[in-house]
Amino acid sequence: MEIVHVYSKLRSEFGRQCLFSDRPAELLLDLPPDPSLTLSFIQKSPRDQAVQACWETSEHQVNTERFETTSCGINHMEGGWPKDINPAEMEQTIRVRKKVEKDESFINSVLQLGSVMEHCIRQNNAVDIYQECFEDEEVVEEIQEPPSAKTVNIFRDPNEIKRTVTSLSWQPDGGRKLAVAYSCLEFQKSSKDISLDSYIWDIENPNRPEMMLKPTSPLVCLDYNPKDSHTLVGGSYNGQIAFWDTRKGNQPVEFSSLEHSHRDPVYKIIWLQSKTGTDAFSASTDGQVLWWDVRKLAEPTECLVLDPSREGNLDQALGATSLEFEPTMPTKFMVGTEQGLVISCNRKAKTPAEKIVCTYDSHHGPIYALQRNPFFPKNFLTVGDWTARIWSEDIKESSIMCTKYQMSYLTDACWSPVRPSVFFTVKMDGVLDVWDILFKQSDPTLSLKVCDNSLYSLSVQDNGRLVACGSQLGEATLLEICSGLSNLQKNEKSLLAAMFERESKREKILEARQREVRLKERSRSEQSREEEAGREEGEEDPKQLIARAESDFYSLVEAEVKRREKKDEVMKEKDICEEKDVKDEEQRGTSE
Repeated sequence: MEIVHVYSKLRSEFGRQCLFSDRPAELLLDLPPDPSLTLSFIQKSPRDQAVQACWETSEHQVNTERFETTSCGINHMEGGWPKDINPAEMEQTIRVRKKVEKDESFINSVLQLGSVMEHCIRQNNAVDIYQECFEDEEVVEEIQEPPSAKTVNIFRDPNEIKRTVTSLSWQPDGGRKLAVAYSCLEFQKSSKDISLDSYIWDIENPNRPEMMLKPTSPLVCLDYNPKDSHTLVGGSYNGQIAFWDTRKGNQPVEFSSLEHSHRDPVYKIIWLQSKTGTDAFSASTDGQVLWWDVRKLAEPTECLVLDPSREGNLDQALGATSLEFEPTMPTKFMVGTEQGLVISCNRKAKTPAEKIVCTYDSHHGPIYALQRNPFFPKNFLTVGDWTARIWSEDIKESSIMCTKYQMSYLTDACWSPVRPSVFFTVKMDGVLDVWDILFKQSDPTLSLKVCDNSLYSLSVQDNGRLVACGSQLGEATLLEICSGLSNLQKNEKSLLAAMFERESKREKILEARQREVRLKERSRSEQSREEEAGREEGEEDPKQLIARAESDFYSLVEAEVKRREKKDEVMKEKDICEEKDVKDEEQRGTSE
């Protein structure tokens, strides 16, 4: 049956203009529901269906061919001078400049160009391109993401015989290049065909190194000059020091003579803070710290023998495996030794004996890493055996913080240059650990399996975002750390300063307690020694001692004999009494 509704309307109302006015609502039509019509409807279960308004896509991984780039450097010379004038000579340039300034054409050209320059300067001053337009707006805090890291590139040793990456150094200008030192440190396992070269890599091009460094002996350590991004200094396996200027080729510009070099491999070399920017110092397991001027490497400028007894005896010196220098503290430096001692030194002391200030008994084996905190220089980090320890310069007895003993040997460590509470460690099982001591002290915040081989070296870029790890088989892995571990957090410096101060106070209290216990034990031992000395002073002649011993023995024997005789008499009296009692009882029985 078809349902029809009919609406009726007057003809005069058709086509009538709309009347827009404020008036109360009026009911035009009321259609009540018809209950009988519900029988005509069929109940249908609800059904949900999603509709996608875009194309369905899938994700696939494809290895594309890498575009190989080459870097071509150009040396720019100062121009505008006559051919017979050397721009490097100050006197010649001053003479030519005075001559040109007296010329009338020079004065006229300056006057003409002055108006043009004035116009350009006014244009630049009209708009401040560095103006902060949104200073007052509140910074929206970023959502804390979980700690993570990803591999960016892997730089492999291009030689057939793979060598260990023993040192890594970032270029100071932006960190676009990474200098990698390769060497075989296993005793008597180096073959004749092994390469001596080390390389400088562009972090965007892992296919081939940008530059090759050709030393006379394999490099164990390498360091970029913080004041000049074109110069490097390196320490060799045979103890020599070499200096490179990348603008002058891959051969060393200067290198030290064998008779004035170290006698063992140079495990660390660091640039010093100086006006010329040409001073460096090195440490080796031969027990010496040598200072150098790279402009003249014929012999060292200064020498320090690491003899803890301060006698300067090279036979008693401790072999150095790590070195630390903080530019903000130019007179102080620290040396980590093979025997697990950290030696704090003062370079400005008058005598060699005074240069060794104090020692810290740190680890059970060689100290492979030693670095001061860049934000709190009084606190430094050491790595050796199976632990990483944080020390305070004022406390020499023990560290203020220590990691748990790891299952694998720790080989290197360094602080984050951006976050004061974050440091990195690498181990022989190929794992990189990132520690955030404000967040957690017992375990690392992030542990990442970098490779299946042992990791031996570690270096962090100046912005704290990129970390380079060197392995035993010549692989330098470049990792990118998440923003949470590479950006300074709110109130991080103040919180870490309070933590270091709290831990230092605790260690000082424990140290004072141990000192008090040791003093008590010492006083007791002195008293016992005095008593023993008194006994020794009161000793008699041996004959008198023998006579006294005999008299004591016989007196003891006589006393024992008397005691036994007295005992026998008592026993006899007791037996007589018992016999008498028995006879009395028998007489009583017979009478009854």
